[in-house]
Amino acid sequence: MARMHTKMHGKSKSRKPMMSEATDSSGLGKEQIEQLIVELAKQGVPPALIGEKLKTEHKVQYIRKATGKRLMEILKDKKMDGEIPPDMMQLMRKAVNIREHMAANKRDIHGRIRLNRVESKIWRLTKYYIREGKLASGWRYDPEQAQLIIKGKA
Repeated sequence: MARMHTKMHGKSKSRKPMMSEATDSSGLGKEQIEQLIVELAKQGVPPALIGEKLKTEHKVQYIRKATGKRLMEILKDKKMDGEIPPDMMQLMRKAVNIREHMAANKRDIHGRIRLNRVESKIWRLTKYYIREGKLASGWRYDPEQAQLIIKGKA
């Protein structure tokens, strides 16, 4: 994929090592891993941190190899995925924080540029998620509404 604010493509790629079967040093079964994922999601941990915690604390190297499903598929099956995708929620959180900073520091030009970039990413993701059917077709990003959503989650 091309970079967000340039027309260049990256050359460096990181690839996971090839593994034919699941080598799991955790000793946890498929149901136990899914139960851990659900418990962490109920505590409000975002999916990226759930994967990281499973890797570091429970020694589950690859969730997909151990369970046969991706982390978001497991959350979707258990009806624990939010109405707004987690990457968009993270960008909205960042935009809300920048707007709060801009309210206190009105002359911060670099902050204004950063806010424009973050909101551009949000608008771009909005188009993608509407096209993929993960967001309602009438969903629009509104900074005031985003602030209410973020403050309600925190």
